[in-house]
Amino acid sequence: MRVAFVGKGGSGKTTLSALFSRHLARSGAPVLAIDGDINQHLAEALGEEEKSAPPLGERLGEIKDFLRGTNPRITSREAMIKTTPPGRGSRLLRPLGDDELHSRHVGRAGGVPLMVTGEFDESDLGVACYHSKLGAVELYLGHLADGPGEYVVVDMTAGADAFASGLFTRFDLTFLVAEPTRKGVSVYRQYRDQAEQFGIRIAVVGNKVTCEDDLLFLKEQVGDDLLAYLVQSPWVRAAEQGRTEGGLDALDSLEPHNRHALTILREAVDSHPRDWDRLHRHAVEFHLRNARAWADARTGEDLAAQIDPDYVPGGTPLNT
Repeated sequence: MRVAFVGKGGSGKTTLSALFSRHLARSGAPVLAIDGDINQHLAEALGEEEKSAPPLGERLGEIKDFLRGTNPRITSREAMIKTTPPGRGSRLLRPLGDDELHSRHVGRAGGVPLMVTGEFDESDLGVACYHSKLGAVELYLGHLADGPGEYVVVDMTAGADAFASGLFTRFDLTFLVAEPTRKGVSVYRQYRDQAEQFGIRIAVVGNKVTCEDDLLFLKEQVGDDLLAYLVQSPWVRAAEQGRTEGGLDALDSLEPHNRHALTILREAVDSHPRDWDRLHRHAVEFHLRNARAWADARTGEDLAAQIDPDYVPGGTPLNT
C-alpha cells in the first residue's frame, strides 16, 4: 500500500511520516520510507542514520534504463519521462526487492529502510525545478507491483506544490496533516478540491492538538475528513532535540494517545483495497498531459505511443 503525507510547511508532516514508518516497522511489517520533500529531513526525523545511499535524483538516467528494460515502446532514456507508464518488457519491482535499484538506493535510518530524492542544491538554483528530482519517485511508484501488507510511505513536498506533478495520484491513501489553525487547514481545502477531481482518497490527521477547543476547531473545519489527531508531544520534542534513544523500541515511549492515533492510520490504510485500474488510468492521463504540454516537442517523439494497450496493471514483477 502506498501512503503519502502532505500538509502546510511546519505542520508536522515529516514527523508524522517518520512516526508512521517506525510504527509499521516496529510491528514487523515490510515498509519503505521515501523522502520526497524539498527539505530533506526524513532521515533525521526517523533517527540516527545507520546507512546512507545515493539519492535517486543523482542516478535518474540509470534508473530509467533499468526500469524500461526491453520495452520496445521506449526508444531511449531520453524519451522516457517521469510519467512514462510500464508496458510489456518493463521491469516491475517488489518493494525492497532483490534488484539493483533497491540495493543501490535504499539506506536505513532509525531502523527503517529509506530512499531519498536528493537535496535542491546550489547547482540547481535558477536552472532546475525540484520536481524534476521527484521524477524518479514517480517512475518508481509507476513500476511498483506492491501487494497487501507492504507499505511505501512518502513524505511529500509541502503545501499545494504537491500538485506540480502527477505524483499525487500514485497513492492508495493520502494523509493531510493539519494544525488547529486557519493556516493549518487552508492547505486542506486546496488539496481537497484538487483531490476530488481525480477521486483521490484523503484523510486529515490533526497535529499539535493541545485542548478541546483545538479539536473542536478541526472538527468544524474539516468535518468527516478528520480521521485522527495527535496531541502536543513532549516525546516528539525530546526526539527533535536529540534527547531520546534511537531504534524502533523507543516508539514505545510515545504518548499512548499518539500511539493509538498511529494505529488508526494503519487501519485506515489497510481498509482501502488497491484500485489498480484507477492508478493506471491516472498514470495514462498524466502521461498524455505531459506529452501534449512539453514532452513531445522536447523529445521529438509521439509519446502517446509509449502506452501499451495490452498491459495489465498489477502484474507479476518482470525481468528483475
